[in-house]
Amino acid sequence: MYVKAKRHFKKVDPLLHRASTEHEIADIVPSDDLFRDIVWTIVGQQLSSLAANAIFARFQKLFVRGRIAPRAVLKLRDKNMRACGLSGAKVRAIRNLAETVQRGELNMKTLHLSEDSIVITELTKVKGIGPWTAEMVLMFSLGRPDIFSKGDLGLRKGVVQLYGLKKFPSEKKLAAITKKWSPYRTYAARILWKVADKNKNRVARKRPGTN
Repeated sequence: MYVKAKRHFKKVDPLLHRASTEHEIADIVPSDDLFRDIVWTIVGQQLSSLAANAIFARFQKLFVRGRIAPRAVLKLRDKNMRACGLSGAKVRAIRNLAETVQRGELNMKTLHLSEDSIVITELTKVKGIGPWTAEMVLMFSLGRPDIFSKGDLGLRKGVVQLYGLKKFPSEKKLAAITKKWSPYRTYAARILWKVADKNKNRVARKRPGTN
């Protein structure tokens, strides 16, 4: 699908297309363990990739064979979760997620089949999960091709660098810019993150279970 995305960018945005030729991006395969992925995304909230990867690795070791599941999460003690490096707010968010799934109020299989807007609505019902987390789940775990997280600081920096702007664009201007990238805004976002990180030695976050 990235090949199709680049063809589209060539037609609608020469600057983005030029950036796309410098960065190879693999197609995302939908996750086979969505609960784990949502936990992984919560762990990564407002953290560098290096810190998030380390904390998630420690957290995963609390589970038998590293299998993170709702029932197993609810059996953990808060102090053991905090010892992994999780903040109190993230401990509560992960517990809230586990309880919601355990009660049957949030179905992982249903999310795979739901429209983007429904996924965001259902996930943000869980206290501790906001729009950014839901959008990351859509992009990286559900493999939706047309998602752009307008509140993501890295993406806004990428737009500034790509277009040589002096400041972050307004929401109205950002919406106008991103609209032309549809239906491949997820790929545009992934290019912009690489643009923003081009001169920085950052470690990329990789979804668990991917190479």
